[in-house]
Amino acid sequence: MHTTHIVPLPRRPALELGPHPLIMGILNVTPDSFSDGGLHNTLDQAVAHARAMLAEGAGIIDIGGESTRPGSETVAVQEELDRVIPVIDALRSAGITAPISIDTYKPLVADQAIQAGADIINDVYGLQGPPEMAEVAALYGAPVIAMHWDKGWDAQTLPLPAMIDYFAQTLDIADAAGLARTQVILDPGFGFSKTLAQNYQILRQLPELVDAYPEHSVLVGTSRKSMIGKLLNNKPSERLPGTIATTVQGYERGGHIFRVHDVAANRDALRVAQATLYGP
Repeated sequence: MHTTHIVPLPRRPALELGPHPLIMGILNVTPDSFSDGGLHNTLDQAVAHARAMLAEGAGIIDIGGESTRPGSETVAVQEELDRVIPVIDALRSAGITAPISIDTYKPLVADQAIQAGADIINDVYGLQGPPEMAEVAALYGAPVIAMHWDKGWDAQTLPLPAMIDYFAQTLDIADAAGLARTQVILDPGFGFSKTLAQNYQILRQLPELVDAYPEHSVLVGTSRKSMIGKLLNNKPSERLPGTIATTVQGYERGGHIFRVHDVAANRDALRVAQATLYGP
């Protein structure tokens, strides 16, 4: 049901991905993220929140210094560095050894974050933004979470065939940079330039993506997103039940990593889903 993958990290034990789901806890150090902007953008708050998520079962901490919500303003490279590098330093100085992912599409930010102690690059442009990103990943041997974000999509786009073609281009870029294909984790990019119907079609047909790229692990990131809010007509703070539903269905359809705000609730839901598929 789940493909199995070993994903090496630059400084830490490799990620072992398969039937046991891995939770990525979201640590936004921004003033304007759609759900938790401004809540964790001091060092003490960031370290405390990271510790809490790890205690609840997160296996990766994903640090982001720029919001990608619709209408958000672009952040300059230096400002993003000023937000994320001190947080990475603080987490490592506090003795936190869990893998850290840097959520950025800027190669210089990724480079400096890895030097500071991050292990994984989470690129919303799926290596199809600034061309140096794949080279940075290859230089350090860092895995890349390659998200799908095709701004040319419209309501008539057939999601899975177009997404499969998009990731073929991503993997060509990885090959050209010398980045091992085993280091590329695929993220369907729920909510990014997709209609409500397309988001749910992608979730429903996720096994098609898994089958198209069996050598790659898959990340599911639906936490508190508008695909839930538009369906249920509720605010981000009210979307936990909907998030859990999408997390469980993403897992049942072959997902490996789950990027969430609410770690404990998603952890429990995934434990039940895993016991149902594989036994308690």
